[in-house]
Amino acid sequence: MRTEFFYKYPKTLLNKGTGFLTDYSHSLNPYTGCSFGCSYCYVRQMPVSLFRKADWGTWVDIKKEAAGILSKELRRAKAKGKVTIFMSSSTDPYQPVEHKEKVTRALLEVMAEDPPDFLFVQTRSPLVVRDIDILLLLKDKVRVSMTVETDREDIRKIFTPGAPPIGARLKTLQLLAEAGVPTQATIAPVLPSSEAFPGLLKSRVDRVCVDDYFMGDGSGGTRTRNLGIFSLYEQLGLEEWYNPAAYRIVYDRLLSLFPEDQIYLSQQGFAP
Repeated sequence: MRTEFFYKYPKTLLNKGTGFLTDYSHSLNPYTGCSFGCSYCYVRQMPVSLFRKADWGTWVDIKKEAAGILSKELRRAKAKGKVTIFMSSSTDPYQPVEHKEKVTRALLEVMAEDPPDFLFVQTRSPLVVRDIDILLLLKDKVRVSMTVETDREDIRKIFTPGAPPIGARLKTLQLLAEAGVPTQATIAPVLPSSEAFPGLLKSRVDRVCVDDYFMGDGSGGTRTRNLGIFSLYEQLGLEEWYNPAAYRIVYDRLLSLFPEDQIYLSQQGFAP
């Protein structure tokens, strides 16, 4: 799938934390659009995607001069009170174009110099290890959340063919942990996985967040249902994995290896 790139010059970057992100004062998106183009992405059903005359995953807006804008906004926001930032809510900050553009890295450099009270970095990309040097400067004021929806590469190729391989993400979790960056594995959304999945995570993290379409798409599963994702489960004969109780399959498996206080559900796992 070919992706078109556009340069944009935004006037603002920080958005007020609302809805699923009410635990945060702000959200921050270095890009608009995401070339990973995951089939189940709830952003496909949001205005930012619906108003665009192109399929989700085929376009990305690159925010130019972002560091300067964030520097000013961050100072103003901190003068008003506590600042907690979720990066990112509707794009992956480490999608492939970040290799070249380095918008996310520039934003991290700003925050390393003038730290928010907390920064949550949500990604599924191994590229995040490039920025370990800056993430360490934020010490305990940062957490990297690495999406690993399944341990099955065959499932990943069906649901998210444009996203990084599972093995690379597991290796990334290991590298972040070894470097001392606060990290969690995020199984979101829960995709069909094997009984061995918890064991692969246990050696890499001591914090896991579990989320699904019904708790986590911001509409009780309606946005995801409108995408027709259930048909994929039907084709695979895996209908048991598409219902509000399916997350318990993974949650209960995790409980066999992880203490209960290291397993978080949906919104609580994304909170500061």
